[in-house]
Amino acid sequence: MTALVIDGHPAADSLTATLARRYAEAHGDAELLAVRDLDFDPILRGGYRSPQPLEPDLERALDALLTASHLVVATPVWWAATPALLKGFFDRVLLPKQTYRYRPNGLPEGLLPARTGRLLVTSDSPRWFLAWTGDPTVRQVRNQTMRFCGVDTVRTTRFPSVRTADERTRAAWLSVVERIARRDARATAGVGA
Repeated sequence: MTALVIDGHPAADSLTATLARRYAEAHGDAELLAVRDLDFDPILRGGYRSPQPLEPDLERALDALLTASHLVVATPVWWAATPALLKGFFDRVLLPKQTYRYRPNGLPEGLLPARTGRLLVTSDSPRWFLAWTGDPTVRQVRNQTMRFCGVDTVRTTRFPSVRTADERTRAAWLSVVERIARRDARATAGVGA
């Protein structure tokens, strides 16, 4: 069982990046992909009307996506969305006929082999505020990205109020993410094998 952990934060010293690293380490069979370390143009220049060749880093990322049986996305919430870098990564690497396709009836069919996933979300906003706004980042990444591409079961773990969290709270979050990663590894052992 191979998990792919996508770290979508532009800063390596962020809480999001630390949570992604800790998850990958605790999982035991995970590859960590830090989007900030990839050399690629995050702008889909011609939309999907004309091909835009993938840079070597995106080719490797696509290969990892196409072989992972468990997919994890770690992202902060910025302006009710993901950082532009992560959105650009999705735009460039989640390609039609490779990660999804449309059936003759017009409905999408996901092509990623990962059947399980996890979304790790950090935010400065408190949990109640995210619920009040409809949690658009979670809905978009979980439903319109991960599930759209075929990840059937996506569990979400939120780390709210980051701005006001003390070191003790942050340490507890790291312990939580370790437990979750080990539990996910046990639950998905043999999936996709």
